[in-house]
Amino acid sequence: MQHRIVVLGAGYSGAIAAGRLARRLRREDVAITLVNAEPDFVERVRLHQLATGQELRPRPLAEMFAGTGVEPRLGRVTAVDVDRRTVTVTGTGSSHGPTGGTEELPYDSLVYALGSGWTDHGVPGVAAHADELASRAGALRLRDRLAGLEAGRPVLVVGGGLTGVEAATEIAEARPDLDVALAARGGLGDWLSPKGVRHLRKVCDRLGITVHEHTAVTAVAADHVTTTADGGDGVSAGRIPADVTVWTTGFAVHPLVRATALEVTDGGRIVVDRTMRSVSHPDVYAVGDAAMAAGAGGKPLRMSCASGVPMAWQAADALAARLTGGTLPHTSLRYFNQCISLGRREGLIQFVTADDRSVSSAITGRLAAFYKETVCKGAVWGVTHPTLAVPARRRPVVRDRSAGEDRTVPEAA
Repeated sequence: MQHRIVVLGAGYSGAIAAGRLARRLRREDVAITLVNAEPDFVERVRLHQLATGQELRPRPLAEMFAGTGVEPRLGRVTAVDVDRRTVTVTGTGSSHGPTGGTEELPYDSLVYALGSGWTDHGVPGVAAHADELASRAGALRLRDRLAGLEAGRPVLVVGGGLTGVEAATEIAEARPDLDVALAARGGLGDWLSPKGVRHLRKVCDRLGITVHEHTAVTAVAADHVTTTADGGDGVSAGRIPADVTVWTTGFAVHPLVRATALEVTDGGRIVVDRTMRSVSHPDVYAVGDAAMAAGAGGKPLRMSCASGVPMAWQAADALAARLTGGTLPHTSLRYFNQCISLGRREGLIQFVTADDRSVSSAITGRLAAFYKETVCKGAVWGVTHPTLAVPARRRPVVRDRSAGEDRTVPEAA
């Protein structure tokens, strides 16, 4: 009987984990099912481009996984029972289209990669009036709203992190006729090196972006936001006009996991060990934004593609090792840089320490834009080449052992 592996979510983490498992294990020994709510792989790191009217290449899961041994299954996950080892999927069907109805999928090993979505943080009016960039549907709605704006109308991006900076610069470059502003709780790029901050300010000035620093948005209305200033210059206190408000203040994990018996953090992320295995249920692995994993120095990994990809490698290799009696991976997860697009012609590559603290070195300008574009293309290439084009031997499953047992080295190793 085949060992049933179900992977939930076909974002970067889930898709890579599924593909890597398929290249590590013999097809006659395992059945790998990849469940996703959309038939296409979505390049989440490019959604700000989609919102400004750029067309992204369709990437059907059926084509990406053809001949790999991974079976894409289209449907929305509505329940996970970790005690019975089942997943409930609504609107099930092949990756070509849903057939409707509800199906219960049993599993022997589960890889949870449902990721995250946007959150309003309880701020009044956000859900009713703001737009988000955490999903393809949200980016398409924002694209329609921006396309309908006349010249001179105000657009406000709320959130001074990576997503907010990329969104504001992309919109300002694509629509120089709009009045684009950015509201940040702290200083602009205050996590960057001095060189990085200088370049970010220069690009924002050149694109005509009004930056409201040390500004908290406390309410969102149809045509403005209400703010409070915190040590800023006072200009941003009170109200900021906005025909379109783009909300990029962080992500929240899929709420489904709170209804399970898995051990989670206060924020709802699944607590995992160094091999990405749940500390409460050894037949469950979690990767990407859904997991709370430690990186260099024990510091939690942030929600990002930069974290999710190596987490997927780690989880797939660990699960394959446990199934085949191999050696568990020892790789320490770390960061190297933060890649920020500032429109299509500018970029910023901020080099960081292993635990994600900025150092003095940074690449700016067109070279940085080329670097970031190469990284984005490489991320997609990594989905279809999950072992990075290194030949992998498919090993047989050891049928008299459980996937929950370690047969080589201690888990802490």
